[in-house]
Amino acid sequence: MALPTHASRLERIWHYTYLVICTLIFLFLIAPILVVIPLSFNAEPYFTFTEKMLKLDPTGFSTRWYDLLLTFGMTDPEAPRGWSWWTDTWTNAAWINAAKNSVIIGLFSTVLATGLGTIAALGLSRPEMPGRRIIMAILISPMIVPIIIVATGLFFFYSSIGIQNWGIPYLGVILAHATLGIPFVIITVTATLVGFDHSLTRASASLGADPVTTFMRVQMPLILPGVVSGALFAFVTSFDEVVVVLFVGGLDEQTIPRQMWNGIREQISPAILSVATILVLISIALLTTVELLRRRSERLRGMSPQ
Repeated sequence: MALPTHASRLERIWHYTYLVICTLIFLFLIAPILVVIPLSFNAEPYFTFTEKMLKLDPTGFSTRWYDLLLTFGMTDPEAPRGWSWWTDTWTNAAWINAAKNSVIIGLFSTVLATGLGTIAALGLSRPEMPGRRIIMAILISPMIVPIIIVATGLFFFYSSIGIQNWGIPYLGVILAHATLGIPFVIITVTATLVGFDHSLTRASASLGADPVTTFMRVQMPLILPGVVSGALFAFVTSFDEVVVVLFVGGLDEQTIPRQMWNGIREQISPAILSVATILVLISIALLTTVELLRRRSERLRGMSPQ
């Protein structure tokens, strides 16, 4: 925002000082990302900048670690890259299998968290709802309680009910990740419902619409940006979570964060930096989507985006 022409000298000094402070804080926060991305293209198996990289020598850079994501765990990584090679990659590559598990768990947990969180937010938005504050505090508690406590509690709970014997793949991890994602959905949908005019639902009911039709035709279009934003946050939470997976996941339920954990513990490889770079790009894309949805929500509510 530009300074007004009548700003005093002291106000101008503070304005530019404030911009410098914000810039330094921003650089401090993104410094780890700025280091990880170029290191993922290191031609050498090191976690430091080599002399060739510092001199911007093209031979100091390589995509070998990204290629390793496709070949690690394959039966025959040196085979010609034809249909059988890609089949081998899809079936046996450790990082590819971890990515598939993360996507499957993330999608199912997101659907579950979005559905339950949206229903809870709709109920909590009603002023006549008894004990709203207490219920809200309980529902968002997984966001506040340390994750190690949540993981330990889920481990003992799952052990007591024998969920591992139910024969449903990923069930324990999906339910756990849905539990962690529900608070994000509740918060974003509740924020969208703050400016919602409940007289619209009463008008719909007076015209003969049933509750399901009222929700789908009146409420859902207006709260959709908040629902999608909450779903994206729930998916990112699931995609990035490792502690719960370590406690309740089976040996064959390797997700990307768990695979990264195993790689750091057993054999440190710059391939982890490649995965981190890909995750950063995915996060940027999802955050951009959330921002676009926020602006759309403001337009629908008659507010100009800031």
